[in-house]
Formats: sequence, C-alpha cells, structure tokens
Amino acid sequence: MFYTFTCPNCKTFKKMLEEELPQFKEKFEFKKTLANSPLGFIRTAKLGIHSVPTVLIDTKIIWREVPTKQELNNKLKSY
Repeated sequence: MFYTFTCPNCKTFKKMLEEELPQFKEKFEFKKTLANSPLGFIRTAKLGIHSVPTVLIDTKIIWREVPTKQELNNKLKSY
C-alpha cells in the first residue's frame, strides 16, 4: 500500500486492510510504503503511481481508491 500521513482515505483503507487481510495471511503480505519519502518517490515513479492510496498485488495496481469491504474481499478471493 502506498500512502501518506495526511491522506484521510489512506487511513481508512489501511484500517480496512488490517481488518480483512488476516483471513488471507497465507496469500498476502501487507507492506506499506510512505509515498512522499525518498524511497517512496523512487518506487512510485518506477510503478507509475500518481495518487494515494494505491494498492498493488505482484506489482500490478489493484486499487487507486478505497473499495467497499465486499469489493476488497471479492478481489482478494480472486487471487
């Protein structure tokens, strides 16, 4: 998940992921990258990320906005 400290949607999405991902712990590892840090700038440039929150699975952008819990679960179950 690419995020910033000042992004209210990032906080919402992070909380949702922390609640929902434990049931998928064998499939996914939750990693966060602060998009406006020096390392975050490099990663966002390489991956073509221009907004937060952005979530990737295997370097593929899956979300650029906060989904509903149902959308999140459906997408995670599809992997």
